[in-house]
Amino acid sequence: MSSQIHAQALQEIAALLSQSRRTLFITGAGISADSGLPTYRGIGGLYEDDLTEEGIPIEEALSGAMLRRRPEITWKYLAQIERNCRAAGPNGAHHALARLERELPYVMVLTQNVDGLHRAAGSTNVVEIHGDVHRLECSACGFREQVESLVGRSLPPQCPACGGAMRPEVVLFGEMLPEAALNQFLDALEEGFDLVFSIGTTSVFPYIAQPVIQAIQAGIPTVEINPGRTQLSRHVDYQLPLGAASALGALLAYCNLEP
Repeated sequence: MSSQIHAQALQEIAALLSQSRRTLFITGAGISADSGLPTYRGIGGLYEDDLTEEGIPIEEALSGAMLRRRPEITWKYLAQIERNCRAAGPNGAHHALARLERELPYVMVLTQNVDGLHRAAGSTNVVEIHGDVHRLECSACGFREQVESLVGRSLPPQCPACGGAMRPEVVLFGEMLPEAALNQFLDALEEGFDLVFSIGTTSVFPYIAQPVIQAIQAGIPTVEINPGRTQLSRHVDYQLPLGAASALGALLAYCNLEP
């Protein structure tokens, strides 16, 4: 797609944004790429090797079954993910969405990412459908805490209240989505959206693809921002083959907004 076509599409999307009362942004690992985080496999797309040091797929290491059976293996890789997230910071794409939330009547971010970067950038109406690696909960007494770092903590971390084993508030492989977060999103979806974005996600999970599909079927404008093509690319109204930070930064400019 030429830069001239990019410019025309961005100008049209900016006009749609200016008229939108309720806007949904669905984000995946690609939005954190400019923060230096991998966009591969694992929880939130933050693990790139085929097998772990134990010779098993990362999906098995980061599963609910493994956490129950061999928690030290699961926490070994959770700690690696947490370390990567901690070293990263919000990029221009995260800040752009936070800016749009402040400017537009209603913005919701539905993210698959567990890095916490949307909230760190200032977004407040965020549904972290896979959780946040920085939040821990005690499996014994239910004590919860937000941690900035796992440095100096035992692995698995021990509960400060009762000494029990803590688990991350993330959806491990083989686990159900968190009911509260899911209901929050479904309630917003029921109220409807005027404009739906899919950013940096391959949309392989049905609950990530479905809101876009529903919007397409209802004639609601849809935008996909992704350097590669996905199963949704040929169906959306606008497909921008750009990185998230580049596309959203340009979109802010067309909306006459500062980052």
